[in-house]
Amino acid sequence: MPRLGCFTKIIIAIFVVLALVIVGGLFFPVPEPHVVLPADAIFSIGGFPITNTLLASWLAILVLVAMFYFGTRKMKLIPRGWQNAMEAVYEGLYNFVEGAAGEKHARVFFPVVATIFLYVIMAALLSLLPGFDTIGMGHYGEQEGAFFGSYHGWIVEEPLLRKANTDINFPLALAVISFIFVEYVGIRALGLRRYGSKFFQVGQLSHGLGQLVRGKFRAALSGLFTGLIDMFVGSLELLSEFIRIISFTFRLFGNMTAGMVLLLMVAFLIPWVVAVPFYGLEMLLGFLQALIFGGLTLIFAVMAVKPHEGELE
Repeated sequence: MPRLGCFTKIIIAIFVVLALVIVGGLFFPVPEPHVVLPADAIFSIGGFPITNTLLASWLAILVLVAMFYFGTRKMKLIPRGWQNAMEAVYEGLYNFVEGAAGEKHARVFFPVVATIFLYVIMAALLSLLPGFDTIGMGHYGEQEGAFFGSYHGWIVEEPLLRKANTDINFPLALAVISFIFVEYVGIRALGLRRYGSKFFQVGQLSHGLGQLVRGKFRAALSGLFTGLIDMFVGSLELLSEFIRIISFTFRLFGNMTAGMVLLLMVAFLIPWVVAVPFYGLEMLLGFLQALIFGGLTLIFAVMAVKPHEGELE
């Protein structure tokens, strides 16, 4: 019997997931949508609240660890099966990073960029499984309790699992990690003084002040004017570094939350097979958001390690 190729297995896996989505509707019909932005605390450990988005985040991490553990547990010289799939993922991501950053910086950039990409896309894909946003504490009329049956009209107010990226804390945490990483590699590659000169450009201003002390007023005026412009541009550069945290956060948070609301509404109003194409769109959206977040982190890191205009590597 001929063995199935890696691509064929991936296609089969996608169809299996879609089948689970359809069959899951038989036993866990989508309850009446109840969308709230704050995450719900399911339980607490030592006074620290464990939210449904945190549980979903842990689940995504657990799945990623399991995938690569089983893919590298019994490695062979000629990869086959799951090892082949994991090596294909690794090679594809590494080539993507190397193509943008070059061989010199690829090994430094790859772990962070690949981790961000894999986490975002896994969190997005897991949220498409039956049970996310549909199993949890709620009520049906005056009856309250956990939802485990096929009660149509049930309102789940505190789902057990909710897409991790729809909690603003998780996109914010990723954005902060991305910001710190970019600044770190920039300082590591250029040094604190050279890297900081992009934001604090005082060369022309000090030159103008020197000309003013010497009594060369025309040269001083030109130097001071140019120095003030350089300082203004540098302040904009510094501000843009911090604004990047906000843009990264709300881009991921907004798109993922909108996708979650869309799926809940469509699955509730038009259940069964009609909702399946929207699941495909959500899979594509998750991939694009992971690619954008990881790709922008990579681009900003590449820009950070490049010498400033007029400098040589």
